[in-house]
Amino acid sequence: MRRTGRTRGTALFVAVLAATLGALAFPVWSYADRSGTGPANLAAGTVSTRWGPLSAADRDLIVRVRLAGLWELPAGQQAVERAPTRAVKEAGDHLIVGHTDLDKRVRIVAAQLNVELPNQPNEQQQGWLQELTAASGAEYEFKFANLLRAAHGKIFPAIGAVRNSTRNSLVRQLASDANQTVLDHITVLERTGAVDFDAIARDTAMASTASPTGPPAPVPGSTAPSAPAAGPGGDVRATSRPVPGEPGTVDTGRPEPVDPGDPADAG
Repeated sequence: MRRTGRTRGTALFVAVLAATLGALAFPVWSYADRSGTGPANLAAGTVSTRWGPLSAADRDLIVRVRLAGLWELPAGQQAVERAPTRAVKEAGDHLIVGHTDLDKRVRIVAAQLNVELPNQPNEQQQGWLQELTAASGAEYEFKFANLLRAAHGKIFPAIGAVRNSTRNSLVRQLASDANQTVLDHITVLERTGAVDFDAIARDTAMASTASPTGPPAPVPGSTAPSAPAAGPGGDVRATSRPVPGEPGTVDTGRPEPVDPGDPADAG
């Protein structure tokens, strides 16, 4: 059947109208509300709290801090009891003290934010504890230093990422506390002299897909020019001071955490 001019005009009008509506709707769908974009990822799983929005990344850090203590605290106790050297015993002592403190802090935060916490190490962490239990002597020292140094090295950047991006004040403080504790543990583990830095560098490189960046490599036989000291100009005088502590140490001193649900703390 042959279409009339009026039929063709109606069809053209409908097609133009559909295209116009599609063009208007497309930017709305394809940007802010589209799954996989930054705003959508930020909103996914985020809930409101009196301390600010609580994101999925925030909750993941809370759980990871708890899990770290569940295996590193018993690993520290084992080191104090069994380690063949004083340096490893000292590292174990730092693990006990640091994670006893950090565990109380994370449990307080989790209770306030209604985040459920695990009560035992995950399967991988249980495997690490079993490795340590089965080792002795120099092998024990090597495994202790490297298993724990690798674990701390992996959570270190995650803490920084959440500390940078979180909008929740409780999570922000927990990240600051965790950062301090983890850096202290990394420091004492490296002081054992048993950390395999070549292995850490290889593992990190294998996990990265980015090409190396940075300034050119030094030329053998040449000397790089010295850099002038950086400092304020004019009459500006600063009054703050660097964080106290001897070189190679981390100041972990901070007020004791207060648990509102603990009668001892409330009193």
